[in-house]
Amino acid sequence: MNRKFILKRRPNGSPVESDFELVEEPIPSISSGEFLVRNHFISLDPAQRGWMDDSPSYMPPIEIGASIRATTVGRVEESKNPNFEEGQWVLGLNGIEEYSLVQEGGFTSPIDTSIVSSPTNYLSILGAVGMTAYFGLLDSGQPKAGDTVLVSGAAGAVGSAVGQIAKLKDCRAVGIAGGSEKCKRLLEYYGFDAAIDYRGKSLEQLEKAIKDAAPDGVDVIFENVGGDILDAGILALNEHARVVLCGLISEYNSDPKGARNIWQLIVKQASMKGFLIRDYVPKFAEGAAVMASWIADDKLKFDEHIEHGIENTFDAFMLLFSGGNKGKLILDISGK
Repeated sequence: MNRKFILKRRPNGSPVESDFELVEEPIPSISSGEFLVRNHFISLDPAQRGWMDDSPSYMPPIEIGASIRATTVGRVEESKNPNFEEGQWVLGLNGIEEYSLVQEGGFTSPIDTSIVSSPTNYLSILGAVGMTAYFGLLDSGQPKAGDTVLVSGAAGAVGSAVGQIAKLKDCRAVGIAGGSEKCKRLLEYYGFDAAIDYRGKSLEQLEKAIKDAAPDGVDVIFENVGGDILDAGILALNEHARVVLCGLISEYNSDPKGARNIWQLIVKQASMKGFLIRDYVPKFAEGAAVMASWIADDKLKFDEHIEHGIENTFDAFMLLFSGGNKGKLILDISGK
């Protein structure tokens, strides 16, 4: 049987456990050109919350009764496709389910697990997370040596990589995170120049904290959170600054507030740009090669937070919104 974590109804605000259901179905049979993947590791990401809503987005909504869409790493269990051999490790966009039926021309691609410390690395630093940090900062943010880069959600998987890449490009890295423990890790482990704890701070207090940490202003904002944090950051922009909108997690479970200080974009002749990693898939090999070299030279650090068991999917997923995960959140459903 195939266990699947499905969307039972669309969440209203913050998801609750009854919005989902763990069901069992027969393992699907494969036809010519298809192959069956036994998923071992599942990426849990804030974007999945947006896919649950029936609203326009860059991907279609998850259908009621369907598995929650997710990036997965697994092994080919059975194949009728000459390009995918049984036992081969693959990365794909499938679902939170033990087995996925994959068709010719899908998003699944082979991965080489011999060059990484764990197959999970393809869901973190060498996967979409790492590539989001790499291309999001360097292509959209266009940092120059001496710039100050402000990163919200800086203790997360993307944010922590952004700050380190900024340092590698001779920039000043200022991170915003929740709690003293995370801020300490930004400074001592990831090498940020300054860290701001947003918890308990009003908009005015956040604005002051950012100006104290970046007295010469901010040249690039890499935004993962939104809300008051984005509004406070905008007030610190320098002339011709760049704001990269990667995520707005503070608004995923509530009505969006929108940025209220965007008039500063006019005052500072700054730009704000949305970023999606999907456009960079053809360049993943290029970015991964650079990131891998930095890891090998101990210039780039990363954390993975791994939870276990498909039956624990809901509790694991909600860690994204409580800040309870420490590093890239991954669910191990291998049963080992």
